[in-house]
Amino acid sequence: MKTSTWAKLIIVFSVVAIFGAYTLPTIVGKKNAKYISELLGGILPTDTINLGLDLKGGMHLVLGVETDKAVFAVLSRAANNLQQQLLNAKIAADKVIPSGKDATIKIYLVDPKDTDKAVNIIMDNFPNYKIVSQGQPIVIKLKEQIVEKIKKQAVEQAINVIRNRVNQFGVTEPTVVRAGENHIVVDLPGIKNANRAVKLLGETARLELHLVDDSVSVADALNGNLPPDDEILYEIKRDPTTGEITKVPFVVKKEPIITGDMITNAHVMFGGPLNQPYVAFELNSEGAKIFADFTATHIGKRLAIVLDNVIYSAPVIQSRIGGGRGEITGNFTLEEAHDLALVLRSGSLPAPVKILQKVTIGPSLGKISIDKGKKAMIFGSLAVILFMIFYYRLSGLLADFAMALNIVIIFGTMVMLHATLTLPGLAGIALTVGMAVDANVLIYERIREELLIGRSVHDAVNTGYARAFITILDANITTLIVALILYQFGSGPVKGFGITMAIGLLANIFTAVTFTKTVFDIVLEKFRPQRLSI
Repeated sequence: MKTSTWAKLIIVFSVVAIFGAYTLPTIVGKKNAKYISELLGGILPTDTINLGLDLKGGMHLVLGVETDKAVFAVLSRAANNLQQQLLNAKIAADKVIPSGKDATIKIYLVDPKDTDKAVNIIMDNFPNYKIVSQGQPIVIKLKEQIVEKIKKQAVEQAINVIRNRVNQFGVTEPTVVRAGENHIVVDLPGIKNANRAVKLLGETARLELHLVDDSVSVADALNGNLPPDDEILYEIKRDPTTGEITKVPFVVKKEPIITGDMITNAHVMFGGPLNQPYVAFELNSEGAKIFADFTATHIGKRLAIVLDNVIYSAPVIQSRIGGGRGEITGNFTLEEAHDLALVLRSGSLPAPVKILQKVTIGPSLGKISIDKGKKAMIFGSLAVILFMIFYYRLSGLLADFAMALNIVIIFGTMVMLHATLTLPGLAGIALTVGMAVDANVLIYERIREELLIGRSVHDAVNTGYARAFITILDANITTLIVALILYQFGSGPVKGFGITMAIGLLANIFTAVTFTKTVFDIVLEKFRPQRLSI
């Protein structure tokens, strides 16, 4: 054989071997694939194709991000900052009240004569706000474009945090995408503990460390005698024997010493008299310095560890705590400690999220979809195989082998890329199978035309492939562009359809042109037939 034919043959065998090895575990099952791989010295891959939510079962969630609360959080921080700046400028402010409804802050001054000075401070230090009123109270409003930016960033940050949590939860190929202005769609294929997943995704997980204000009586604070820079938070205690829950009030400083965005890592450890689980966390360099300096100057004081406005513990600071490490204890179960560490590692949500829709899809529905998809592909492929053999004889049988190789390449590529097969993905495979056969039909009809005008078998085959190639390439490239657009701008099932169709089209060009042409070249060079079974 010619050198070029040998080169093509090596390429064909390599493609069949590589993609066949990646497809094998999906066909024989992961357990059998591991056994075969061990027999061969561990050289074979053992990963199977990932199934989507519609095939595997799982959970579909629609989350709503409360973006108004993200805006209110910005307003609250600005109000605290403004109150401190007025105090530094010796301007007495009775109240500085943020309002999330209209994105405003109202400043009530003790002496109206200080209005001009207060306005100057606002104009110099708060460029994102516009002054609505200079009367009593002074009213400033967050600019509309800033409000929209905060809301947009809140949703984008929520998507990143939720994606991090889902990835750490161990779900294979989840889908986390934005839908509309403030909605997030989450698909969790194969999820086993649905309630736990919902709890993890919905937790804001805003960790803060506050100083306990022991100078204020809890009883007085509960009766309304609460300093403006203090607030009441509760520690929830659960009796491990009876399960009874009690709430213990604490008066803490509003301004946190440490916030969750300073945490770089969190993990579960065991300790204490009963070797109970607790969460150890690590701070970044900024947080470590603040923590060390604060604990050095507040020895003997209590520090409340607060997660989502709930106190987990309030230990006494015994000495300076350096190294940027801390602990959260609270009679956790092992699962609770793991979940807390997970949400701390993934970061806090910028605003609370609500579960707007929750749909659980049982694996039985996925099994039905798979079975129906298998039957459709088997019967459809069988009909195509028989037609090709009947109409094109041995050449049709070669086209059927090319179609089978096309499917092997699709499945093998999806396993390599860790892509997810969905029900629309099966439709994409069925479509590319049809296009694979269509490409061979174009080639064979062209060869027939060349034979009818009297060309030799060798010339007819070469001319048929050469002239049909442009048509095949044009048809596949235009369809490939559509597949890429579906993948880029689609979501969920649409992406699944796009990716399987794109892989199938690329495989189609190889199988219809390189694979079948190589077989024809070998037959023509070795046997030199005078007639062709076509």
